[in-house]
Amino acid sequence: MAYLSLSTANLPDPAIDPAAGKEPTDYFNTVLYTGNGSTQSITGVGHQPDFLWFKNRNGTQVHQLFDAVRGVANSLRSNGTDAENTDSPNDRLLSFDSDGFSLGDDGNPNGSTNTYVAWSWKANGSGVSNTDGTITSTVSANTESGFSIVSYTGNGLDNQTVGHGLNQAPDMIIHKNRDVARSWPVYHSSFASISDALFLEQTVATITQTGYWGTTPPSSSVFTVKTSAVVNENTRGHIAYCFHNVEGFSKFGSYTGGGSSFPFVYTGFRPAFILAKNSAINSGWEMWDTARDTYNVVDHRLNANSSADESTAYAPVDILSNGFKLRDSTNNWNGSGNTIIYMAFAENPFKYSNAR
Repeated sequence: MAYLSLSTANLPDPAIDPAAGKEPTDYFNTVLYTGNGSTQSITGVGHQPDFLWFKNRNGTQVHQLFDAVRGVANSLRSNGTDAENTDSPNDRLLSFDSDGFSLGDDGNPNGSTNTYVAWSWKANGSGVSNTDGTITSTVSANTESGFSIVSYTGNGLDNQTVGHGLNQAPDMIIHKNRDVARSWPVYHSSFASISDALFLEQTVATITQTGYWGTTPPSSSVFTVKTSAVVNENTRGHIAYCFHNVEGFSKFGSYTGGGSSFPFVYTGFRPAFILAKNSAINSGWEMWDTARDTYNVVDHRLNANSSADESTAYAPVDILSNGFKLRDSTNNWNGSGNTIIYMAFAENPFKYSNAR
């Protein structure tokens, strides 16, 4: 029997393969910029964004989330339950551009001298009608990168299904009722039960909520919603951001906190972005990326659930060629025996990664 040598060159080709002319930045990227209080265009994203998530790094402004399905004038904030805000006049996000985005003169996300981070995902434009479920949805889906934006109108009925446009079951879904002040329920395939949920705007541990998804896991074509107004309020608009694992590009998993020991978490790529939440205790949604920290340790963190500015109070992680390693015993991301869920996107697949 012939054996291959122990070399990253002999690893399987990733789904998004730089050797085939496809880069992770074609589908996800992080950019940093400074606001000017006027108008400006930010370039160098590597794709035309369909989902943009902004946060002021040096101030306490709210998170701003925009997508191409809801349109540039409509924003949500991850750190609150507020309904969608429609900007009039439209002076925040002006357009999704071929290699970035253009901003108006609003103080968030373009306040003069403020420093910002923008996380950008590529889907597939403004969306098309999807009739796979009992509720018709509008879907912008990128099946190659495992990401879709799903807009639908709730009907308040039990056990309804919504088409998500992907070709395999989502591993993570972030929901929001657009029209009314409701929570941001999060589904994750690492939860012990399909009925478990976390909330993006809250620090609370996992709760059991059978009124959201019931007992039916997402399928390769649809996810299920039950009667809760959070996910299926009658006549109300809802948005769902759906993600599934893509080998060498994205990972939606969990790890067990080590407390005084520091676990290594294998992702199969060098992460460019990590969002993590301890599901067992009250804790924040920690956000790290390699644009704000180009070398280890990665200690500039933001919280999806908080408007607070960037903190460097701890040294949470090292970003490695094939995953990340915890470097701090703080319970939020390394509580002993706790299950911490995460989402991560690649800077480079392991096959092509270099050590940091």
